Amino acid sequence: MPLIVIVDDRLTNRNIFAKLAAAIEEGIEVKTFGDPAEALVWLQDNTPHLVITDFKMPQMDGAEFIRRFRAQSQSVDIPVVVITVYEERSFRLRALEAGATDFLNSPVDHHEFVTRARNLLNLRKHQLMLADRADSLERRLEHSERSRERAMRDSFERLTQVIDTLPVMISAASSDGRLLFVNAGATSYFCVTQSQVIGQPVETMLGEQSGARSVALDRMVFQTGKPLPSYEEEIQDSAGSSRVFLTVKSPLRSANGDITAVLTSSLDITARKKTEANLRYMAQHDALTHLPNRSLLHERMRRLATRSRRSQSGFALHLVDLDGFKSVNDLHGHSAGDRFLRSVAERLRSEMRDSDTIARLGGDEFAILQADADSESAVPFARRLIQVISECAEGGGAPITASIGIALHPTDGQDAEDLLKNADMAMYRAKGEGGNSYCFYVSEMQARARDSAQLDKEMRRALANREFVLFYQPQVDLASGQIIGAEALVRWDRPGFGIVGPNVFLPHAEESGLMIPLNEWVLNEACREAKRWETIGLPDLRIGVNMSPLQFRKRTVPLLVAQALGASGLSPSRLDLELTENIILQDIDSVAADLRQMIDLGVHVSIDDFGTGYSSLNYIKRFPVDRIKIDRSFVRNITTDANDLAIVRAVITLGHSLGIKVVAEGVETTDQLTRMRAEGCDEVQGYYFGKPMPADEYVTLVRNQNREARRA
Repeated sequence: MPLIVIVDDRLTNRNIFAKLAAAIEEGIEVKTFGDPAEALVWLQDNTPHLVITDFKMPQMDGAEFIRRFRAQSQSVDIPVVVITVYEERSFRLRALEAGATDFLNSPVDHHEFVTRARNLLNLRKHQLMLADRADSLERRLEHSERSRERAMRDSFERLTQVIDTLPVMISAASSDGRLLFVNAGATSYFCVTQSQVIGQPVETMLGEQSGARSVALDRMVFQTGKPLPSYEEEIQDSAGSSRVFLTVKSPLRSANGDITAVLTSSLDITARKKTEANLRYMAQHDALTHLPNRSLLHERMRRLATRSRRSQSGFALHLVDLDGFKSVNDLHGHSAGDRFLRSVAERLRSEMRDSDTIARLGGDEFAILQADADSESAVPFARRLIQVISECAEGGGAPITASIGIALHPTDGQDAEDLLKNADMAMYRAKGEGGNSYCFYVSEMQARARDSAQLDKEMRRALANREFVLFYQPQVDLASGQIIGAEALVRWDRPGFGIVGPNVFLPHAEESGLMIPLNEWVLNEACREAKRWETIGLPDLRIGVNMSPLQFRKRTVPLLVAQALGASGLSPSRLDLELTENIILQDIDSVAADLRQMIDLGVHVSIDDFGTGYSSLNYIKRFPVDRIKIDRSFVRNITTDANDLAIVRAVITLGHSLGIKVVAEGVETTDQLTRMRAEGCDEVQGYYFGKPMPADEYVTLVRNQNREARRA
């Protein structure tokens, strides 16, 4: 049963490495030690197949541990892997001089750990197999001279056959540097025959450079009588192609214990090295842009921080988020969005110095490390990034800009997590100020972050405590002048503040994930209230409910609508779902399918804020829309701005040509009302008829209108 010993002063690492080691193959026994001295005592009486040790330990570093371990007679040829965070050559030389076999960089890649350990175990198994066969051969030779000769011949032939079948290059060389034996793996790789190389200098087969190195190492084995720890080397074949081998050199002894030759075995690990390199690359790079990912960015930031502390210099972290990128996916599809991200990545990469790092964190978010930078040099750098991204978007139809948050090391954070967190806050400040700009982190942003967290807590409590209420704004038919419905608008009766408008909490609800449960509550409450109007004798009134784009992304809107109608008993014909253009454009096919399901229920659909998106008017033909609502921005100046009037007139004409009613929002004056009536608008909504009001006030308004209508 293979035995692996793990030495590390940190319990977490020991547990992780133990689990990884146990998973290499079935039947693995793992022994762990936190104290290297304790491990050395245990190893005096026990022989493992593989030892894995940390380099940096308080009681005794890895090099000293390996040196003492190698001093034990039974441990000279046992593979030892060193785990180290140090990349300097001096640390690796210390470990090699002490007898280290291989290295793993910390933090340890799990795939690399398992792969390296498995290969070293296999190599050790080959060593032990050869040693066992050699011992068996020696025992047979001791029986009798004749028997020894016969057993030697038989065993040698069998051993030769076994050795020739191994996927390893094996050779034996004398003390004067001549080849005594080569297996089929070696002759095949170097395209030679045994007769050509047996008795010849090692250089005959390996070449001048590799041969000289091999002879020098053989000399060390003859002098010390100890095997060399395994090492990696590149070996060229006869055609000049190089492959990577894991090589082990061990002494071969005669019956009286004299060293007669040095046995060299080399395992081809080229494929393993390529796999390891690919795994490292995939683990550290973004699949779409091939830029470094968050993991590699953290590593680069740690290195840069260490270098900056030594040189007393700083660096800047630029966190870049694209403004308006969603419109690329909405208008042109995700493939176009991916192409745009690759284009941005390539352009940004071309702007970097060798000392800088650009990474993609995910979605449309990038991070850039500007080495040797301060607040003064970070400004033109950020401006250039904004310009480059804007140039990438030219000709694409939708305007794409960038919001950049800048955090400086060491003033804004000592480690990667703090710098990223602070740069993120600065980025959101830049985005909140309209985007297409940069913003430096300032300490006051922490307070705003805490305020946001507090708002989130209060809103979640508000949902549980039913602190949200609905206000209703009348919708009027222009032909009759009668109130025909209302738009339900959410408000927050916030303790200590009174009634709070949606501008305070809806943006946070969108960002925090609270919009979905809030939207569901609004839908159910509006349907319940509209049903109450029916039971108290009001005329058939339509209730308009705004739907969030987030709700449609979950593909649950038809079910929620059906449940709300069923629970309230409201007729589907009295429910009007108001959708923005952005909802329709986020996934045309899926939204169209959802809308058809709701139309089948009898629900009406209106397009809110019509004309403010990036869309073409052609999509109207694809959807079963009952109404389009002209945004208030076009209504506001309709009596003074010819362009706004032209837009309103065009929308009304379009709607009527398609059999769709047109509703004007934001009607506040008599002149606006007169103009809308003159242009043939069907319905209006705005302060002229009433601001959003509580349900009881809306009921009173409708009743008063009914009484006036009866008197007339």
